Amino acid sequence: MARDKQRRNTFDPRRVLTGRGAGQARKRFAPRQVVYLQGDPADAAYYVESGRVKISTVTPTGKEAVIAIRGPGQFFGTRCLVGGRMGTATALIACSLVRVSTSALIRLLREEPDFAVMFATYLARQSIDDQESIVDHLINPAEKRLARTLLQLADSAGDDRNDRRSISVTINQAVLANMVGTTRSRINFFMNRFKRQGYIEYDRNGSLSVRRSLLGFLRDT
Repeated sequence: MARDKQRRNTFDPRRVLTGRGAGQARKRFAPRQVVYLQGDPADAAYYVESGRVKISTVTPTGKEAVIAIRGPGQFFGTRCLVGGRMGTATALIACSLVRVSTSALIRLLREEPDFAVMFATYLARQSIDDQESIVDHLINPAEKRLARTLLQLADSAGDDRNDRRSISVTINQAVLANMVGTTRSRINFFMNRFKRQGYIEYDRNGSLSVRRSLLGFLRDT
């Protein structure tokens, strides 16, 4: 029983999300190309094979807020199961995505129990992350919110190098400011301080490496 539970929790979605099944299609997007717009019909979810996608929303006053960034092995657009698009999805770099229509996704959930367990677990973890982000924005100062955002981005990159995780995509400070909820000048100040303290390596092109020691800063402050 325990062995079967472990097998289900490590199910690789690429076994069924091939881009060739019924209701599936592999889509490629260039940097800054829009995948879907806020308010579009929610008729499909997406699985990220490679690249990185920014999910953002715009208020009635025109202010943009970056909700999340999704990388390889992650899903977005899953609100297709319950409602419409609340944000705009834009490729940050060249992306390969598997588009799964809502009906095809429901069919997979019914017919593929291992996929259903994996997908439910993914959504539960994403819900926990979203709740933690809300708490983070409500109670923590901007510097700590930035540290947490950098660690989340590095974890999703999945590129271990000794004591650091590298984010291969270019992350500019304007995007980070929208994610953290502060000004670009404040982000620049904090990034420079993190760099001096040895928590990150960051160049003018936006290439970023995050050291695990940043987690200690997050816990101690």
